[in-house]
Amino acid sequence: MYTLLSGLYKYMFQKDEYCVLILGLDNAGKTTFLEQTKTKFSKSYKGMNLSKVTTTVGLNIGTIDVGKARLMFWDLGGQEELQSLWDKYYAESHGVIYVIDSTDEERLSESKEAFEKMICSEALEGVPLLILANKQDVPVQ
Repeated sequence: MYTLLSGLYKYMFQKDEYCVLILGLDNAGKTTFLEQTKTKFSKSYKGMNLSKVTTTVGLNIGTIDVGKARLMFWDLGGQEELQSLWDKYYAESHGVIYVIDSTDEERLSESKEAFEKMICSEALEGVPLLILANKQDVPVQ
């Protein structure tokens, strides 16, 4: 009887969970993107002061409920030393958002190399990918 009720409860109230990786070089705007997304889609989330966003060491996790789905965003640090850890998260991901700082022309080739290394992973085969050219509203200096 417990199993039946437990299964019914899970069917009625449990949400399907999907993990989305947010990747890109450091200072591309990954954490700011995550904070803005949480603010837009979570009515109760007030958000953090965007001027207080610092370099991610490790990862940030954000969760958003959309309908009957729960999206878990994993914002991974983009420093060169941390990029070697990205592949440890690929197997768990249902989607990838790759963020590029469109104002940092000096690092575009570095971003391309990191992207190519990521995209060549067999663990990401068939995983949806969004490439986000961030900071297009910022004037180039």
